Amino acid sequence: MKMNKSRILSQAILKVVFLCLTIITVSLNVKAADFVVDKTASQVKWEAKKVTGKHNGTISIANGSFSATKAGINGGTIVIDMKTIVDVDLTDAGYNAKLIGHLKSDDFFGVEKFPESTLVVKKVTLVSGDNYKFLGDLTIKGVTNPIEFTAKVTQVGDKLNTEGTMTINRAKYGVKYGSSSFFENLGDKVIYDDFTLAFNITAQKK
Repeated sequence: MKMNKSRILSQAILKVVFLCLTIITVSLNVKAADFVVDKTASQVKWEAKKVTGKHNGTISIANGSFSATKAGINGGTIVIDMKTIVDVDLTDAGYNAKLIGHLKSDDFFGVEKFPESTLVVKKVTLVSGDNYKFLGDLTIKGVTNPIEFTAKVTQVGDKLNTEGTMTINRAKYGVKYGSSSFFENLGDKVIYDDFTLAFNITAQKK
């Protein structure tokens, strides 16, 4: 009888130990992981339109990171280096330099005073498949507004890739030049408030 009790007690202890190990393993599996943005492998393309045409180019990421669980991204921060604005559609060097200088001036993004723009991801929810809805705060020229966009998120090994397009209303950030939201009778001089950032961001697990 004593032997049976001892055996039962041993089995009970083993079950408790196994249960504890299982709980620890599950906890480790869902623990948030940090991913650091690979600036050289990532790309951000901008496009802005006006009544008489459009311009497009690239801009670089200064730094960034994501936190994620097995369910996907649950937060992150992306910092854009506003000094790296490049136009790719104007082939004339003089016109190109003039446009970039204007975009960096106080008429537009005031890069000398505001060298960085920042996206803080606050919430990510699954839409379908690999597509997720992102909610966050975007800061441009010291002004912060909520922003929402959809992106495709995939992970292969220790690499996380996020690809999508966000539409930004510059008027909300006090970028007034050529905006019909602030000025009347602009005619064909109107530059539309909305511009887009198409991004393909690769991040490496720490």
